[in-house]
Formats: sequence, C-alpha cells, structure tokens
Amino acid sequence: MERVTLRIPEQQIDGVEQLVEKGEFPNRSEAIRSAVRELINEKQHKLDDRQRRSTRPEWARV
Repeated sequence: MERVTLRIPEQQIDGVEQLVEKGEFPNRSEAIRSAVRELINEKQHKLDDRQRRSTRPEWARV
C-alpha cells in the first residue's frame, strides 16, 4: 500500500473522527479509503452510463 499525504479542512477531519468514534470505521485511514472507493465507483458508474448512452442509435436517445 502506498502512503499519501493530503490536507483537508479541520471540519472534515472532525467528521471522520466522529465516524471512527461511533465505530463506523476502525480508523481514519480506513474511513478515507472507503470514501475514495465510493468516489471511484460513483464516477466510473457515471462514465459507464455516458458510454452506454453514446453507443445507442440516434433514434433510441431521449
């Protein structure tokens, strides 16, 4: 696994800490990894949708 250093606002770190304290994640790193996975999945899904729409025949587009 590669180490990445990033700067984010204190308010967001506080939100991540609250999730860890509530037991949603074992630590901050896992919470941030989960957020990155969700972002990648969401963006990939949107990209896949766009690609599917662009391959439809013109008459099938709404």
